[in-house]
Amino acid sequence: MLLKIVYGLIILGVIVFLHEGGHFLAAILCGVKVEAFSIGMGPVLLHKKIKNIDWRISLLPLGGYCSMKGENDFSDENSSCDFVEYDKNSLYGVSPLKRAAIAFAGPLANLFLTFFSFFIVALVGFTYWSASNKITLANEVYPEIVSPAAEAGLCSGDEIIQINSEKINDFSELYEFVATHPDEDLKVKVLRNGIQMDFLVHSQLDRQTGAGKIGVTSAPETSEKREAKRYGFFGAIVQGGKETWKIFRASLTGIASLFKGVKITQAVSGPASITTMLGETVKESFSAGFRTGLSSVLNFVALISISLFIMNLLPIPVLDGGLILFSLIEAIFRIRISPKVRYRVQYIGLAFIAFLFVIAIIGDFNFFMRAAR
Repeated sequence: MLLKIVYGLIILGVIVFLHEGGHFLAAILCGVKVEAFSIGMGPVLLHKKIKNIDWRISLLPLGGYCSMKGENDFSDENSSCDFVEYDKNSLYGVSPLKRAAIAFAGPLANLFLTFFSFFIVALVGFTYWSASNKITLANEVYPEIVSPAAEAGLCSGDEIIQINSEKINDFSELYEFVATHPDEDLKVKVLRNGIQMDFLVHSQLDRQTGAGKIGVTSAPETSEKREAKRYGFFGAIVQGGKETWKIFRASLTGIASLFKGVKITQAVSGPASITTMLGETVKESFSAGFRTGLSSVLNFVALISISLFIMNLLPIPVLDGGLILFSLIEAIFRIRISPKVRYRVQYIGLAFIAFLFVIAIIGDFNFFMRAAR
């Protein structure tokens, strides 16, 4: 268990570190003084000042941070001021567009990591186990289950070969597509006794997870070892872009599902459960082979990275998105938002972060309770 946590902390730390690295590079390019850059969080273990930047190694392997001049200027002493003069090389001393670019660079690094992860997966390929695309209706196994597929006219033994415009090769692809399209009308093409047939199936929204489901399971057969397609360099770039768009869309769909009655404390994972799942993925998947392990870990990294990309761009004070929003308002309307206003709206952001923290803790608790059963 301890080894899983260590693996998870290292990978999660790298993801957050790259996010902060994006802020660091953008700050340097935009002329903002970086006062400190730390690998890790918490108490500083080692540090050395090079070119006026305090480079640190800190105790907790939880990513890192980039400390820029002037980013904490909204202290109590300025909370009632309408105007404060900033140094030209401070975060609030540069132009609003440069400030927005610095804020956007962190999430952009996460977006690039998502793309790069999928690029590597497409380049090296991987093996995996999956049943065929032949289905069994779930209500035939569990009579109490409502099966949208059965209601639409599908039968056990049908082979689902296409959903909307997406070709389906095995049950893993079928499950992934349906899961990422909850509460939608799906155009399903099946092969029945050698004849192609078309059906319209409305996917259900699983209120526990936010995923879509159509009430089918794999046919009772032995799973087969399958080989994912390997792409050349340029093909991997295209495939990496496609997968990045797919996971971005799926993440937005997942967020939207939270407003459709999904139990947020069940659907949202906290840092402890994410770290544990990451560690389990590393330990278990590499036992099936290097390429399989690498692809599993990189797919998980991509999921976390795109989540950080989206979350940090929410237009909420104290997040990158809040700073971008304020900076764009200043740039468009040619005004300066006073320290008084910034200071007060930060409480909104802090309240939101506190809410997320509570939800994450409850999510972690539910995760470990389910694991203990």
